[in-house]
This record gives sequence, C-alpha cells and structure tokens, in this order.
Amino acid sequence: MTTPMLSRRLLLGTTAAAGLTATSGLHDAVAAGSRQGSLPRDVDVVVVGGGISGLVAARKLARRGLDVLVVEARDRVGGRVLNHHLSKRSGGETIESGGAFVGPTQDHILRLAKELKVKTFTEYNDGSSVYISSLTGRMEYSGTVPPDPTILPDAAVLLTRIDQMASTIDVSAPWSHPSAAEWDAMSLGEFIRRNAVNADGIGNLIKSWTQPGFGADPDELSLLFTLWYVACSGNETNVGTFSRNSDTANGAQESRFVGGSQLVPIRLARKLGDIVALDAPVRRIEQRDHRVVVHTARGTVRARRAVVACPPPLVLDIDWYPQLPTRRLQLLRHMDMGQLMKCDAVYRRPFWRDAGLNGFGINDSGAARAVFDNSPKDGTPGVLLAFVGGATWRTYGPMSKAKRRQAVLEGFAAMFGEQALHPIEYVEHDWTKERWTRGGPTAVHAPGTLTQFGSAIRRPFGRVHWAGTETSTYWSGYMDGAVRSGERAATEIGDLLR
Repeated sequence: MTTPMLSRRLLLGTTAAAGLTATSGLHDAVAAGSRQGSLPRDVDVVVVGGGISGLVAARKLARRGLDVLVVEARDRVGGRVLNHHLSKRSGGETIESGGAFVGPTQDHILRLAKELKVKTFTEYNDGSSVYISSLTGRMEYSGTVPPDPTILPDAAVLLTRIDQMASTIDVSAPWSHPSAAEWDAMSLGEFIRRNAVNADGIGNLIKSWTQPGFGADPDELSLLFTLWYVACSGNETNVGTFSRNSDTANGAQESRFVGGSQLVPIRLARKLGDIVALDAPVRRIEQRDHRVVVHTARGTVRARRAVVACPPPLVLDIDWYPQLPTRRLQLLRHMDMGQLMKCDAVYRRPFWRDAGLNGFGINDSGAARAVFDNSPKDGTPGVLLAFVGGATWRTYGPMSKAKRRQAVLEGFAAMFGEQALHPIEYVEHDWTKERWTRGGPTAVHAPGTLTQFGSAIRRPFGRVHWAGTETSTYWSGYMDGAVRSGERAATEIGDLLR
C-alpha cells in the first residue's frame, strides 16, 4: 500500500505547527488558523467552514495530494465545539460551552481524537440521579427512566415502540420507509398523545430529552425525523437505540475530552497550518467556466470543487449563482436550528457526590430541566450544567442574566440542596446569539420536511459538495456525525479529481 502524497501546503503547515504547545484557550483556537495575508488565487478545493467536518474534509483531500483551502467566518476553529476557560478563582480549568460528549459506536470522532492525542475521561456517573415532578415531588433513582408511577407504564411502551420503529429505518434514506409519509405527517408530540395514557406526564419527561438534544420540543419535531435520529445512534454493525442516544453509561453522554472537546479541531487545524484562513466569511459562490468561484471577505478563490460545511441557515445567506436547486433550497428553508443555551455553575468541589448523587437530574418544570455534572476529570472544581432549550429557552432566554442565573441556581438547589445557590462562578453561552451558528445543537426537521425535501441532503450541486453533521447517516447532530460527513464529502471529491 502506497502512502498518499501530501500537498506542499499541508507539509508546510505541519512543519510550522510542530513547535506549538497544544493548549486549549481562545488564543490557541485563533492561532490554529495560521494563514495570514492574501488568499491563494487558485486551489483544487475550497472548504467553506472550519468546524470539525470542514477540517476533516480538508485533511483527507490534502492527503490525496490536492491543494486545499479552508475559509472560516469566525476568528476561531471548531464551529459548534467551543471550550471555555474558567477564572483563576475557579482554578482556570476548561469546560465546554458547545458539543462535549462522546460515547459507544462514535468510532470516527474517537479515532480522530486518539490520533490527535486528545484523551477522554468517563463522565462521572456513580450514585443516583434526581427526578423532580410537580405531581410526585423529588425522587432519586438509577437507570434510564425515573420510577414515577404516573409515567412509567407509558415510558416502557413508548420507548420500546420507538426503538422498534427506528430499527426498520434506512439511515441513509429515511424518506424511503413504507410508513415515511404517515410518520412524517405527525410530530413526536402528536405520536405521544395518540399512544399514551398520561400523555402530559410522559410528554413532559421526553422534553427533557428533546430540549437538550435538539433545542426543540416534541411538537416541533417530525416523528420520522425523531425515529431516524434514534436509528442514527449506532454504526454499521450496531442498531441505534433510544437508550444509547439518551444515557450516560453506555450512551452518548458516556465520556468527555480531557482539556475540552475543542482541542480536537484546534490540533487538527494546527496540523493543516496555512490551509486554514480565519475571518473569511463567504459572501458569494459562483459556478462558471468549469470552476467554483468563492468570494470571501478576504478575497476571491477559484477551485475545481468546493465543500460547504456550515449550518444550514448560513448556506441561505450565501449569494449563489446559479441559484440553489429548488429541492435543496426548500430543504434548507425548513431546517431551523434548535434554540439552546448552556448554563454552568462552578463550585469549589462537587458537593453532590458526597450525598451519593451523580449530578444528573431531570425536572418537569423550571429553568434547569436537564442537568449534568460538568466537572473536569479530577472533579475540581465541581460544575453543574443546565441545558436550557426549546420552550424553556423561550421562557428564560429573554430574561436578564441575573434573573436567569437565579432561576438556574434554584433549579440546581431543588435537585442537590441549598449549597447549589452559592457558586463561585456562573457561566452561560447562548447559541442562538452566535452569528455564525444561530442555534444549536443541530438543525431539526419539522413534520413534512424529510419526505418532501430530505433526499437533497447530500446531493451535490454541480461542483459543490455538502458536509456538516446534519448530512451524516450516523450520529447526525454529534461530533461523530461531523467527522463522518467530512470524510464522505472528501471521498466524493477525491474520487472525481484523482
């Protein structure tokens, strides 16, 4: 087997980055995109977007000997993956303000991280979880579903049905399922109301999965889309399941990265060197004279092919010539980003562990609906994380930071005690206010979208190919899906240009 030739730009970039220390601050994220001055006039491939998917695509293409340029609108790499450094008072440790968790069957992101020497650690999961219901009060429990007698029978039936239905879906073409039209015509919320005795109770519990996972509520999600999302929670040899998507142990929240997840794109960008150009938002993409012409704020570049790897709403902001195909245009118009923010409270130590609690909690009301232990690997300082998404974001997002902080801390205190009201630091990140993302953690499909427009999701537009986690057939919406999509887009182009 021969080793693919590396492009001159990749070799130069790797050499330039060899002496850098791989720390994870914002300065390092900025420095990871090292191209200074003017952009090259001509390359083989332009990659639009410096998140994980775009960087992975660029690396794979460069390893095939192609001349590649990544243009990223932000002043950093990583996209929806973002580290946050706590203050010196909190020990200066790193937590994640964006995507953080990895788990079983997410083989592609784990393989990439291992290659880049970014280690993982197991999310703290010893002890009991906490569940708070407005009807039954507070209880501690273990397992996936709280033992609430008002919802347990419905939960057992519905989650089994969801797994069974999801197992029949082709992850590469959910719209081809014999029941696709029926399932896509209804929302997840409607499915729950049709099939549950206590629809309000189980629906409220499932919101604690959809709000952090999608930034949306059950009534905003197509049932077909939800089933496909569950089906995606596996790989080529393991069928996706609800528990693998939602659980910590043996699930998608099983592990995190030492030093924060943004270390992965930072180290990848350093290896690429001057392939990566920051502060280069794309304004217009033309296809003419057998070339793709990409106009950015830092100059214009011609290429034989392009990869667009940015959130769906941002694709619509680009001026296209010729115009995007109707089906793709309609698909993008129907793929809204979820509404999500992450709120972290920092304590000198994870005091909840002393009470035998693992830091995970669910509440059927309030600002802190889904809570995780977000402490660094060694447990110091202690950090509690609340995902504020969907309808909960619409209630608490517009509040002043002081009022929202109080509401979140009161939610933590209801789960873990009065000590939670007195953090040494409070951090929040609202992804709806990120100019180059506009929401999170993923774009969602409302009823009717997948069957009408879904088949356009990966279909190239002339010389333009599509990446981004939403285009993946496994772990869509996750870092693993981002890696997979970048690899797939690079393979498409590499096979055409070899």
